Amino acid sequence: MAATEHTPSAKEMRLVIAASSAGTIFEWFDFFIYGTLAALIGKAFFPADNETLQLLLVWAGFAVGFGFRPLGAVLFGYLGDRLGRKYTFLVTVTLMGIATAGVGLVPSAETIGLAAPAIVIFLRILQGLALGGEYGGAAIYVAEHAPHARRGWYTSFIQASVVGGFVMSLIVVLVCRTLIPPAAFEAWGWRVPFLLSLILLAISLWMRFKLSESPVFQAMKAAGETSKNPFVESFTYPGNVKRIFVALFGVSVGLTTIWYTAFFSSLSFLKGPMRLDGTHAEILVGVGGLISMSFYLLWGRISDRIGRKKPVIWANFLILLLVFPIFWGIGALANPGLAAAARSSPVVVSGPDCSYDPFASAQTTHCGRMLEDLTASGVPYELREAETLAVSVGGQPLPLDGYAWDDGKARKAQLQAQLGGAGYNFAPVSPSLGASLLIVVLLCGLGMLSAMNYGPVAALLAEMFPPRIRYSSMSIPYHLGAGYFGGFLPLIAAFIIAKTGNAYAGLWYTWVFIAIALVVAWWGLPDGPPREFVEEDPHAPPVSPALP
Repeated sequence: MAATEHTPSAKEMRLVIAASSAGTIFEWFDFFIYGTLAALIGKAFFPADNETLQLLLVWAGFAVGFGFRPLGAVLFGYLGDRLGRKYTFLVTVTLMGIATAGVGLVPSAETIGLAAPAIVIFLRILQGLALGGEYGGAAIYVAEHAPHARRGWYTSFIQASVVGGFVMSLIVVLVCRTLIPPAAFEAWGWRVPFLLSLILLAISLWMRFKLSESPVFQAMKAAGETSKNPFVESFTYPGNVKRIFVALFGVSVGLTTIWYTAFFSSLSFLKGPMRLDGTHAEILVGVGGLISMSFYLLWGRISDRIGRKKPVIWANFLILLLVFPIFWGIGALANPGLAAAARSSPVVVSGPDCSYDPFASAQTTHCGRMLEDLTASGVPYELREAETLAVSVGGQPLPLDGYAWDDGKARKAQLQAQLGGAGYNFAPVSPSLGASLLIVVLLCGLGMLSAMNYGPVAALLAEMFPPRIRYSSMSIPYHLGAGYFGGFLPLIAAFIIAKTGNAYAGLWYTWVFIAIALVVAWWGLPDGPPREFVEEDPHAPPVSPALP
C-alpha cells in the first residue's frame, strides 16, 4: 500500500477523538439503556407469572441484539473497507438512534399483545446490526489518524467511551427517576430515556459530519488498493485466519466477559440477589464506572510503552484469581444480613422431582414451585433427594400445610413471611456510607481489571490486520466474541444462578472464558513493542516490523 505521511494537527486529533468518542458514548447509551431498564421492560413487553422467566426473557431480548452484531460487522465492515470509514459509521449511528427511539414508542403487551415483544426484538436486531459496525469504524478511524507512538493512548478514548455509554444510561435513568414521580415513571416515564436518543443522534451526526475521511483509507483509494471483497479477503489473506482466531478467542472473548461481569453482572447482582434499593445500586455502579473510565486511558497509554500483550495477559491472570473474592466482598458489604442469615439459617429443600425449569411459565411440581420462589427471592438453598417434600431453615422444618401452591404471589408471600422469622430480610436495603464506599472500591477493582484487558485493544486489533481489510477483519472477531460470549453472559449467568440457587455461580461462565482467553492470548499475541502492520505484497505473507 502507498504510504502516507499525513500527520494530523493537534486540533484535528482533538476533533477526531471528540467526535468519535461522543458518537460511541451515544450509541452505547442507546444499546445499554435496554439493560439498565430491564425490570420495567420485562413488565411492559414480557409479562409472565414467573418472575425469573420474565427476567430471562428480557435478557434474551438483550442477547438478540448482541447476536446480530457479527452480521452488522460483516455488512458495515464490507462498506467501511469499500466505501470509507466516515460515512459507514454515520449510517450506523443513525440506525442505532432511530431503533432506540422506536423502543420508547412501542405500545405495551397489555395493549397490542404479542406484537409488542416481536417489535421490540426487531428493534433490538437493528440495534445489534448498527453496533456491529460502530465500534470497528470508530476505533479504526482514530487509530488511522493517530501517530504510531500514541495510538494506544488515543484509541483508549474509544474504550472508555463504551463505559461512558453505560454510565450515561444510569445517569439519565436516575435523573428521570428524580424528576418523574415513581408511579408515572413505571407507567410511562421509563420511555423518556429511549426518546432522548433522537437528541443524541442529532448531536452525534452534527459532530461526525465535520470529520474528514481517514488518511489511510484516502491513500489506499488514491492508489486504487482498496479491497474488492473485504469479507472474503479477510479469510484468504495469508495468515489472517490465525489472526482472526487469536482476536476472537484470545482478545474479544476475554475483554467482553470481564466487561459485562464488571458492569452488568454487578448491577444485576446488587439489584437482584443482594436486594439493594434500585437507585442506590445504580449510583454505586455508576460512580464505579465513572471512576473506571480513567483506567482505560491509563492502560491504553501504558501499552504504547510496554506493548499490547502484557496488559492483556496480566489482566486475564488477575481476573482468574480475584473475580470470585471481589464479588464475595461486594455481597458481604451490600447485604450483610442476608449473608448472616444464609450462614446461621441455611435453607435445605428435600423431595422427589425437585427440578426447576427457569424457562417454564409454570412449574409442574410443588418442589419446582418452591425452588422458583426461593430463586425469585434471592435465597440460596441446598437440594437433597427425599421421598416427600420438606423445607428446613437452620435445621427447623417449615410447615407446608395450607400453602397456596397454585397462586404464585400468595405462595411467595407465605414463604417470605416464614423465612423472615429466621432472619431473612426481603425489603430493599441501602448499605451504610462506609459500606457503600468500599463497594465502589471493589467495583473500581473490577473496572481496573477490565481496563487492563480492554484499554489497549483498539490499537492492538488495528495493528493486527492489513489496512485494506482492517474494518472487516477486526470487526468480525470482535463482534463474534462480544455478541455471543459477552452478550449472552447476563442470560446464561442468570440461568446458572436460577438452576443452582447460588448467586455467585454465574461467575463460572466468566472464569472459564477468561481462562481460554489467557491461553490463546499467551500463545497467539505478538510480543514486544507496538508494531504497525505493513503489507508489501497482497499475495505475500505480511511483515510487521517493530517501530523505532
